Amino acid sequence: MLETSARLLRLLSLLQLRRDWSGADLAERLDVDVRTVRRDIDKLRSLGYPVGSTSGTAGGYRLGAGAALPPLLLDDEEAVAVAVGLRGAAVGTVAGIEETSVRALLKLEQVLPSRLRRRVEALQSATVSLPGTGPTVDPETLTTIAAACRDHERLRFAYRSRDETASTRVVEPHRLVHTPRRWYLVAWDTGREDWRTFRVDRIESRPSSGPRFTPRPAPAEDVAGYVSESVASAPYRHQARILLHTSAERAAAGMSPTAGRIEAIDQHTCLLHTGSDSLDEIALYVGLTGFDFEVLDPPELLGRIRALTDRFARATRPRP
Repeated sequence: MLETSARLLRLLSLLQLRRDWSGADLAERLDVDVRTVRRDIDKLRSLGYPVGSTSGTAGGYRLGAGAALPPLLLDDEEAVAVAVGLRGAAVGTVAGIEETSVRALLKLEQVLPSRLRRRVEALQSATVSLPGTGPTVDPETLTTIAAACRDHERLRFAYRSRDETASTRVVEPHRLVHTPRRWYLVAWDTGREDWRTFRVDRIESRPSSGPRFTPRPAPAEDVAGYVSESVASAPYRHQARILLHTSAERAAAGMSPTAGRIEAIDQHTCLLHTGSDSLDEIALYVGLTGFDFEVLDPPELLGRIRALTDRFARATRPRP
């Protein structure tokens, strides 16, 4: 009986891990035959889990949505991660989920074993979050995109670009990337026939999912790095190359991942590729990094730095 119960928990964990499973794949993972998998699926259904099936020799299975939310199976690390994530969501960049995040956190902490509760409480007591001031996104938009990435389904949505140009996009989503201030979607744009990076807060309508697609090779092994470079090389009015007198590691640690692309030169210098519609914005940002720097391009940036220097110098002069 214990062996059967343990196998049911393992089966439920597998069904929650991936959308579609064949009976043969489940049987191999559980080290049983396909007939046993069918019996275990029936037991899960009797417990209220909405497991759908497809016809075929081995059969196919999918854990669907039911009238009520069935219990989720989380291991220790997953439970702690969910609790910490809910804590952050209360002051995060996803609009409208602060109160529901707190309610969900209270329910989770109520059933956590004491050893895990102590870990979560230690993290909470040692962490203070500042409310974000950047753009927020609709949580349902995020979940729709995440599901489409998982299930390899096309998305269609209205999008407004940085220059306020409105368009309708049909994409094959690959990954969501989150920075401290924004969410980005990396996707193959079927209309442009190229990879694109979309700011999720600029998606103006809730995406609608379409037919499934065969995933393409990713645009880069490091998707987060790809987003950073895409944002830095966006068609800004001004593109700049700045030589920083610090290592690439220190520069990366002290700068936003979307501020630009950092290229290592040696142990003491690196190159920052960045862009903006304002030369003053580039000058101020680089000046506030705390690193000594030299402007390589564009020459106009030097003039703006001199103008800002004079303005700051006048502000420090004593009044007559």
